[in-house]
Amino acid sequence: MTAYSTVYAMVCAAVIAAMVPVTALADDPRDPAMRSAAARARDAEMTRQLNLQQAAMVRARDARYAQGWQTPGSDGSYAAARARYERDLAQWRQAVAACRAGDTAACAR
Repeated sequence: MTAYSTVYAMVCAAVIAAMVPVTALADDPRDPAMRSAAARARDAEMTRQLNLQQAAMVRARDARYAQGWQTPGSDGSYAAARARYERDLAQWRQAVAACRAGDTAACAR
């Protein structure tokens, strides 16, 4: 085995070891600190409070992100673009009809 393949094997082993999840000790059913109902209730309340704090942080972050956002078309740009498209399409259809009718000037468009 060459030095390169030994190093490669060690790097691969380190990467695999880093990807293996570590068992959470907080959920150990044999944890002596969680044997009483009061301790479990305190733990549950602490978890609930942490979840509420994180939800508040996420709501605040999303509100900051959304300050400069606009709903597409909320400024009337969609309606104006759609009207322009419909107008251009009607002109094109008229030109096609005129071209088919023999107006060669209309065919150039």
